[in-house]
Amino acid sequence: MPVYNYKAVNRTGKTVKSSVDAASLDSAKKSLRSAGYTILDIREQTMLNKDIEIPFLDKPSSKDMALFCRQFLSILKAGVPIATVLSMLSQQTTNRKLGAAIRDMQTNVSKGESLANAMRRQSEVFPSILVNMVAAGEESGNLESAFSQMEIYFERLKHAKSKVVKVMIYPCVVLVVMVIVLIVMMTRIIPMFLKSFEEMGAELPFLTRCVMAVSDWFVAWWWALVLGIVLTILFCIIFGRTDRGKHFFGWLARKVPVVKNLTVKSACATYARTMSILLGSGLTLMEALDLTADNMSNIYYKEAIQTIRARISDGWPLSTSMKETGIFPPMICNMVAIGEETGDLQTMLSKVADYYDEEVTDATDQLMSLIEPCIILILGVFVAAIVFSIFLPMMSMTKAYDQYL
Repeated sequence: MPVYNYKAVNRTGKTVKSSVDAASLDSAKKSLRSAGYTILDIREQTMLNKDIEIPFLDKPSSKDMALFCRQFLSILKAGVPIATVLSMLSQQTTNRKLGAAIRDMQTNVSKGESLANAMRRQSEVFPSILVNMVAAGEESGNLESAFSQMEIYFERLKHAKSKVVKVMIYPCVVLVVMVIVLIVMMTRIIPMFLKSFEEMGAELPFLTRCVMAVSDWFVAWWWALVLGIVLTILFCIIFGRTDRGKHFFGWLARKVPVVKNLTVKSACATYARTMSILLGSGLTLMEALDLTADNMSNIYYKEAIQTIRARISDGWPLSTSMKETGIFPPMICNMVAIGEETGDLQTMLSKVADYYDEEVTDATDQLMSLIEPCIILILGVFVAAIVFSIFLPMMSMTKAYDQYL
């Protein structure tokens, strides 16, 4: 079926650029107008204007999924049929991969397939936790509750990820700026001063000679530094996708003192929140553990949850199984034990998740307060070395001139 790229204005007055599958141009226009769009431009995709999908960049984020759940819930509450809901959402989502998945879901739902099965066909877009929650909601006749819970879940996940990104982006930006400034100073500014000193025949201090050597290296090999940084980043990305790389970076995140605290608390928050939602939807403990393990970003916690599941199948309690892994803090294990004793594990896990969400926020703030002075100190040492390398020869020449007079 042909695909048509379009630019249109939706009901809220927002300009939207996306694509739509249709049998013909007239069908595409009719579909967009029925969804409340004012078409500004529409044309069939060709090899030149075809949408290019980059899997890593196009993958829907937690923000996209939270917005999808919120919009789906709002329209569903108005009494609109599910197929129509999907049709409307496919036209207004900004993520191309998510939009294509919703259109495929609409087609399958219109043919009589359940929403959960239609989602399951798009496993690269919709996480398993959402699919299973929707399936549970359809079976119980409470689909609205399922989407309401998942909206909260994805909002919390988005908040947690934004905290981690906040910690990482600041030092990365400073590092990039520092490298750029270093290259400019070493290749342009420092050589001008040092050339003047050499022409005067002055005896240069050791620090100045060291800076000169570094400057000469930068002039000749600055591209090697840039290339080395780029290759290092690419290597880390590719290596991080291998099993050995996942274990290495997972171990690093759990052992480095600066990020260890944040890693543990983030993992506990994700574990408790996911388990609470899944158990509340009616899934068994074993099913909830399977889905929770798939949802963990650190491979050591994923493997620990798989070990917990195996022990529970042998008759162990959940809290005891968690303690035996040695990877969960005593606090969460004790709270789970209380939940098991009272018979209200789901509520207790929800409280634990709220507690660790707050702890993640505090840990992030503490980490930022530690990173900032460290970066300032490094920059200070770097600038001081360059400044002294310039002023020491000037002071020596001034002193020699005074003695001559």
